[in-house]
Amino acid sequence: MSLFKRRPAHGKPGEWFYCLKHGTVEEGPECPAKDRLGPYSTRAEAEHAIDLARKRNEEWQHDPRWNDPDPGQDTGGAGSPER
Repeated sequence: MSLFKRRPAHGKPGEWFYCLKHGTVEEGPECPAKDRLGPYSTRAEAEHAIDLARKRNEEWQHDPRWNDPDPGQDTGGAGSPER
């Protein structure tokens, strides 16, 4: 007997998802949450999920509220070497 039972994905009719693993739009959902984006209200919105995610990532990368320093950049914090 396994510790974790694999439960089928649950969704409502009319909810659309984009499956990252298969690169397809599905109503339902059919694939596990770790492999999908959504839910979206329409099939057309789900078809553009990757474009929307790309656009949001671009916006966040240029948002000063979320603009962390580049890795390896000295920020002068507690973990920085003394000068």
